[in-house]
Amino acid sequence: MEARGIERVVEADRQPTTTWNDYVQMFSIWFSANLTVNNLLAGLLGPTLFGLSMTEAMVIGPFGVLLGAACSGYTSTFGPMSGNRTLVTARYTMGWWPSRLCVLLNIVIMIGYGLIDILAAGQILSAVNGAGLSIIAGTVVSAVISLVIVLFGIGVFHKYERYAWMPQLACFFILAGCAGPNFNASSVTTSTGAEASAERMSYFWLCVANTIAWSPATADFYVYFPPTTKRWMTWLCTALGLTLSTSITVLFGAGLGSGILINQSWSDAYDVSVGALIVEAYAPLGTFGHFCSVILALGLISNNVPSTYSAALSFQLLGRWFGAVPRIFWCIVAAIIYTVLACVGRNALFTIFSNFLALMGYWTLIWVTLTLVEELLFRRRRGGYDWTAWNDPKRLPIGLAALAAFLIGWVGAVLGMWQTYFTGPLAKLVGEGIDLGMPVGTAWAVVVFIPLRWLELKYVGR
Repeated sequence: MEARGIERVVEADRQPTTTWNDYVQMFSIWFSANLTVNNLLAGLLGPTLFGLSMTEAMVIGPFGVLLGAACSGYTSTFGPMSGNRTLVTARYTMGWWPSRLCVLLNIVIMIGYGLIDILAAGQILSAVNGAGLSIIAGTVVSAVISLVIVLFGIGVFHKYERYAWMPQLACFFILAGCAGPNFNASSVTTSTGAEASAERMSYFWLCVANTIAWSPATADFYVYFPPTTKRWMTWLCTALGLTLSTSITVLFGAGLGSGILINQSWSDAYDVSVGALIVEAYAPLGTFGHFCSVILALGLISNNVPSTYSAALSFQLLGRWFGAVPRIFWCIVAAIIYTVLACVGRNALFTIFSNFLALMGYWTLIWVTLTLVEELLFRRRRGGYDWTAWNDPKRLPIGLAALAAFLIGWVGAVLGMWQTYFTGPLAKLVGEGIDLGMPVGTAWAVVVFIPLRWLELKYVGR
């Protein structure tokens, strides 16, 4: 088992060189982790929630995925550079204390992903069993298997993710042949004019949130690579793995969503659960279709393992006392939390997904952009980063500029958000509502951060 938690991996403890096989491994991690059923949900929401045609959902979705993946690829590059976990590097922008806001929000993201993963797996396993196996039982089975893998740490994780994509991809191709004839390629967008534009833009940012949500975790898995690792290759392999895998699932999700509107058996299954819809899509294959459904259910483990691992590291970053508790313990705590929440919310998967995902995208884009601005405008002029200062508050920024920008960015996000529970005044300006929380919040944060950070460096010096 991996004993290391949030402690920096010094160069002597890392690999001596980075080979082409290592870059393939970087790609494989994220290709496996996101070629999973949970990402079908984003595709399904295009036709079913936003009223988009299958064609529009299939075109818009991958572009949103690409933008979010590019941001997550950027944060991944700090792993080999620093030897620090992702949110340890947040201290170099947000400061010692303010960075814990990001830590808390990342715990919410990763536990939320764990909830969605095991709940979707539980729904599929229950549907395959003809409801003889309850959703709760299927959920617990998925959670236990995920926990067993994540307890062993990064070594087992890398080996598992190297091959986990193979059966997943095969089952998705089978789904294409089996369910494809029921996709409604002639479907049309239900709204017109400004309302249709608002729906398209809102769906785009939802898909951005789907992949940018990994940005607080991507560097966690690269800390054992040497600083000589090519940064552009790290970014490319991470972003490409995320983009290809998530785009594939979003495309299939959009097809299934369009089919729900014209296929009564799919619609009835969808009313039961997403898991029942997937099982119904495989129905023409009989028992073999059930086998493929089970493979997809178990494949969700590959998405849940990295989220649980990252959540455990974030628990350690809450404070020195938390950091003294071994990572393994926090893995168990995270698994217990999302298992209980999944069992309680087992009948509201789509509501959880749509509300949770967009909300988490607001802060991640703000944080990634502030990190980029800090590096390009301020760090390069001051000699870069001192990665040995990772655990010394006196050598890290105070973080007042970043905290103020972060909070003001959140105000902008709230004013621009369009959710079932709240619509901001800016969001009401287009159609029946448009979700502009991510771009507005990020723009406000950057405008505030640049002058405040300049003043902070001038008068505080760090």
